[in-house]
Amino acid sequence: MTWTRWVMMAITVAAAGGWAVHRFAPLGGTATWERLVSPGGLSAAHAFLADNCAACHVPGRGAAADKCAVCHADSLVLKREPTAFHATVGSCRGCHPEHRGPAGRPTVMDHAALTRIGSKGQPGGKDSSVTKLVRWLADEPHSGPHDGPRREATLNCVTCHATKDRHQTLFGRDCAVCHRTAGWTVPEYRHPSPKTTECAECHQAPPSHYMEHFSMVSATVAFQPHARVRQCFACHQTTAWNDIRGVGWYKHH
Repeated sequence: MTWTRWVMMAITVAAAGGWAVHRFAPLGGTATWERLVSPGGLSAAHAFLADNCAACHVPGRGAAADKCAVCHADSLVLKREPTAFHATVGSCRGCHPEHRGPAGRPTVMDHAALTRIGSKGQPGGKDSSVTKLVRWLADEPHSGPHDGPRREATLNCVTCHATKDRHQTLFGRDCAVCHRTAGWTVPEYRHPSPKTTECAECHQAPPSHYMEHFSMVSATVAFQPHARVRQCFACHQTTAWNDIRGVGWYKHH
C-alpha cells in the first residue's frame, strides 16, 4: 500500500470520528460514548450507575472488587455467618455478573469458587465462616450418587441452604445425596404409591390448614368434614396438590 493510500485512510478515519463526535456529543458527550460500548443494561439494583462506568470499572482492569466493596463492605452479607466468607473472596465477578438487563438477577452461583474459598481454611480454624463451607471428606464422607466434580462434593450445602430445607431436616444434612449443584430438581425422583398414607413425612401443610379455614373451607370442599390435617391422602392426590380426590382440579386461592 502506497503512502498516498495510507494518508487517505487516515483522513477517512479522522473524518468519521469527527462526524461521530459531532453527531453524538449533543446527546450526552462522554456518557453517550460509554453507552455505545456497553455490553448491556445494568440490573435494577445498579441502574443508577448506568452513566457512571467508573463506579465499578478501572481502566485496563475492568470491574474491580474494591469498587464493589465501597458500597457493599458494610452489607449484612459480610456479617451473617452463612455468607461471611464473601470477605475473603477477592473477586466478585465470578458469581455476580452484570450487564444482563434490569430483569436479570446479578447472581450466578459458582460452586467451584466456593470450594476454592473453603479449601483455603482448615478444620477448626479461626475463620469458621470459611471452614464451614466444606464438608472435609476425612471427617464426613460423602456417599451420594450425584457428587459430580469431586471438589464440589466437599461442599457443606447446609451452611447456606439450611433455611430453605423443605424437608424440615427429616432427610438429614447431606443434600448432595439427592441434589446436584447445577439444580435442586431430582430427575430420578418417583413419588411413592398413591396409596401411601404417610404424606406428612415429606410434606408440611400450609398455614391455613392449622386455622379455622381448614374445617370451614378445605375439608368442606373435599367432602371430608372429619379429616385431620396430617391425613393429606384423604383430600389430595399425588398428581398435584390441587387435584382434590373426588372433586378434580380446585384452585384453592
